[in-house]
Amino acid sequence: MNENMKNNFLLKGSCFNSKNPLIIAELGTSHNADMVKAREMTAAAAQAGADCIKFQLVIADEILHPKTGEVDLPGGRIRLYDRFKSLETPIEFFAEIKEYVESLGLIFLCTPFGLKSASMLQKINPEIIKIASPELNFTGLLEEIEKWNLPVLLSTGVSMLGGIEEAVDIFRRRTDVTEENINTQSCGSPPPAAGSKLCLLHCVTCYPAPVTDYNLRVLPNLAAIFGVPAGVSDHSSDPELVPALAVACGAAVIEKHFCISRTDPGLDDPIALAPDDFSKMVKAIRKAAQTCPEETIAHYIREHGDSLIEQILGSGIKELAPCEKTNYRLTNRSIHALRDIAEGEILKRSDYAVLRTEKILRPGLEPCWEYAIEGRAARCFIPAGEGIRFSDI
Repeated sequence: MNENMKNNFLLKGSCFNSKNPLIIAELGTSHNADMVKAREMTAAAAQAGADCIKFQLVIADEILHPKTGEVDLPGGRIRLYDRFKSLETPIEFFAEIKEYVESLGLIFLCTPFGLKSASMLQKINPEIIKIASPELNFTGLLEEIEKWNLPVLLSTGVSMLGGIEEAVDIFRRRTDVTEENINTQSCGSPPPAAGSKLCLLHCVTCYPAPVTDYNLRVLPNLAAIFGVPAGVSDHSSDPELVPALAVACGAAVIEKHFCISRTDPGLDDPIALAPDDFSKMVKAIRKAAQTCPEETIAHYIREHGDSLIEQILGSGIKELAPCEKTNYRLTNRSIHALRDIAEGEILKRSDYAVLRTEKILRPGLEPCWEYAIEGRAARCFIPAGEGIRFSDI
């Protein structure tokens, strides 16, 4: 992406285009708040062909309850909350790395996970925002981001069409349907009806995700159903298969985790691409963008066989990927008690929060109910951390 195209993207938010897909190197938190490491990773991603460098602004308390559970990491078993706590990084870090990213002619992108991190991020004037899959149903966060009137990448892992529709409807409030901002999809696939500052990212939230779970034919269908461009946030290990075939299916954005080495200690480094593989991916994407989809698909059939490619392309029906079915309603947001709440107590806003459920705690009400339950009496004892259900109040 050249400087003129970058400026057009940032000013209009309307160049999500499968003829020149936006390629995002997801650094996440793998820099471990080390500015030298962050600059090294950014420079390497730029050299490998990335258009955009993405980070994550983590505040543990707006993501998880301390009782969420434990995870196994190379250093041993640790509370998931503690791991997220260790990833917290001051906003000054992001302001500095943003300046460096933009000095290289690249786009700075960052994911907030709640209203506090969003407020911090807004102070450094981002020009594009990414919402992660678990926050797809976080109504309060989406409504806040919608006010910013910026290009938004909305990830859709572990979701169904109804959940995507509810999220997209929030952003439709600021979307104008004009001929200028309609993005044409590749080789005859239907153009979106609204060329918004919104792009859906089809995602399989498994780490790593099997390439056969990607169902890439869903991309033109999502674009047609919701009238916005679609892309892929790819968690598979292969550098080419999902990205190149996604472009053949009309993807306007490809996001992939990036690392210097898969043996580095970053949380996502084991599933990330090192520079050589990332460069290989970029070349495959650029080639696919300039090639008729049928030719791209035929090329990979010759390389990998018809059966595998057909599985990757899938049915085109939006449904949960096989590897993520057990995570439905557990990785996204619901309303959880922050403390033990006794039977008969009147709920105050400080008694609960919209958090990820994860594996151990029970899910609660959808985030859209967070203000409606304030002032209600607890019908029974609600343990700290557990989801608050209708039957509890």
